[in-house]
Formats: sequence, C-alpha cells, structure tokens
Amino acid sequence: MSETPTPPGTPDPEPPAAPQYDAPPPPPVTGSTPPPPIAGQVAPVGYANQDEKMWALIAHFGGAGAALISGGWLGWVPPLIAMLVKGNESPTVRAHALAALNFQGLWAIVSVLSYVLFCAFIGFFTLPVAILIAVIFGVVAGLKANEGTLYSYPLSVSVIK
Repeated sequence: MSETPTPPGTPDPEPPAAPQYDAPPPPPVTGSTPPPPIAGQVAPVGYANQDEKMWALIAHFGGAGAALISGGWLGWVPPLIAMLVKGNESPTVRAHALAALNFQGLWAIVSVLSYVLFCAFIGFFTLPVAILIAVIFGVVAGLKANEGTLYSYPLSVSVIK
C-alpha cells in the first residue's frame, strides 16, 4: 500500500499525542523517610522496597496456607523461613515474621492437642475451629501487611521475641 503524497503547501499531519499519566502520589510522611526505591520501582507504603513486602506477605499468607494444607500443624514454617532469610536484614520483615510465628506456633500446638482429643472422640469440634482460626487470622494479617501495616494477632502469645 502506498500513501498518497500531501499536496504542496499543506502542513504535515501531527502525530497523535502520547497519553499523559498522573505520577503516583508521594508516600505519607511518617517520621523517618525510607531509602529511595530502585529506579523504575515504587516502594510500597510501609516498606523500604518490594522485597520486604514480599517476605512479609510470605510470613502471613504462607502461614495461613500451610496451616490449611497441613491441618494446622505446619503454619509456623513459612514465618520461620521469612525470619531466618530476611529477619536480620530488615526490622520490618522481622516484626511481621515474629508476629506470624508467635500466632501460628500457638495454633499449631492447639491443633496438635485437638488431634489428640479428636482421636479420643472429644475434639471433633476443636480441630476444625483451631484450623479456621489459624487460616482466617493469617489471611487478615496478610491483607493488612499488603496495606503496609503490622497486624496485631488476637488470641496470640508473644513467646518468641
């Protein structure tokens, strides 16, 4: 296909303008400013970078998923992994991982005791409740962590500090 030439004296057609996008809003000021994000990356609110946010979400959502899949026994494993991998590098990840580890560890113990009672035909009610509590509050904490806030788990004991 060949384009027809424009007649002499006619201005060339202007190319279409590139769409304009608004810049993301600056993060709220909270006493101390986090380090600047890597070029091309916007740091999420409450985190210094995307890596911190990912590990915080692994601690909370991973704990809830492991509790659901294992019947409540292994909900403490993902928060422990997050704490061991990034806990020494990031105080934010450490806080999220410790909160999730304390909560999931407690409810793993409750689940094990419920299994024992279940075998004695007494714990048919306590086992599903223990698993649901571990999963529901783990998901709620993960959603709060996604927003950049540290969730204070109810029904939890701070054993590990």
